[in-house]
Amino acid sequence: MQKSFGAPLGDWVAPPAPGPERIEGTYMHLERLSSAHTHDLYAALAENHDELWDYMPVGPFHAETAFIRWINEQIASNDPLFYAVIDPVTGHAAGMQSFLRISPAIGTIELGFITLGAQLQRSRAASEGFIRMIEWAFNAGYRRFEWKCDACNLPSRRAAQRLGLSYEGTFRQATHYKGRNRDTAWFAATDKDWPALREAYSAWLDLKNFDAEGNQIERLSDLTRLVRVSSDPQLAG
Repeated sequence: MQKSFGAPLGDWVAPPAPGPERIEGTYMHLERLSSAHTHDLYAALAENHDELWDYMPVGPFHAETAFIRWINEQIASNDPLFYAVIDPVTGHAAGMQSFLRISPAIGTIELGFITLGAQLQRSRAASEGFIRMIEWAFNAGYRRFEWKCDACNLPSRRAAQRLGLSYEGTFRQATHYKGRNRDTAWFAATDKDWPALREAYSAWLDLKNFDAEGNQIERLSDLTRLVRVSSDPQLAG
């Protein structure tokens, strides 16, 4: 039997670990999480507070002191590496998200621990926040960008697919938290997907793609649909 091997890496070199202090966007920008964001974040996450932490391994935080303690632990961490999502109009932090499972040596990185206040949910700014982190990773030289979530978390699965990340399966009994099992749904894009994804993101983010009320004209999911190698069987479209 003839042996088979994966494609050679060519001149690929390991990318740097993430760490820019600021990642720019049109509808928001990202800042490395700091103690200066704590009070804004606690206030932004107050609405539907408990539900925001349903699929997180920590929280909810019913006292700001406990939240501050947890935030300080995240500030000191390099993996996960947290960013605050900043509303450019108010200048306040309205949510947070992180790079995690960062492995420059093999070129993989993940986006997760996404916790957004009510004003960011289902917004252009929220979507751009995800896009800018994906963009940073592929521009830096990562080969693979991942998104994983509790398989029961259908909004997260929809968000991953809308971004053009391909469903790669569900790992049964991958872990447990808060006294319950977690099956984990996996999504990813590779550097081979990136050129087409970049075009789709650019078209969607264009100011001309939104009407006077801020409604999208072309949906992001329609622009990314053809990039996906595989779709989530639990989702329509």
